[in-house]
Amino acid sequence: MGTTAGATGAVLTSSLWWPAAAAASEHVERAPRPIPGGIDVGGTTFHVFLPGAGNEPSTITDFKGLVGLANIGGTGTGRDLTTGKTTTLVFDADMRFMRGTFVDNDGHRRHGTFGFV
Repeated sequence: MGTTAGATGAVLTSSLWWPAAAAASEHVERAPRPIPGGIDVGGTTFHVFLPGAGNEPSTITDFKGLVGLANIGGTGTGRDLTTGKTTTLVFDADMRFMRGTFVDNDGHRRHGTFGFV
């Protein structure tokens, strides 16, 4: 059921992805402000919180709109192509999209669609 929901979400939102990617390079100066705080890794702050009750799902400050989020995890099998030895590998992905209005770095209200993988 979860796979079906994810596939349905991908199909329903597919028209959102490519226009945003094409337009992103044209509007870099209109970038949204990131949320304060986040996850620190090796002295670098990533302005995102892990999915969970009470955690901010958006990565954009002053954002009003729709956020879609999927946290997918599991295992797979890796094979050494030289020796043939196999090992279990862990897979974890946090994917989100945001579509709505936000305040950009210059303080202007904007509308956009963003993806986070």
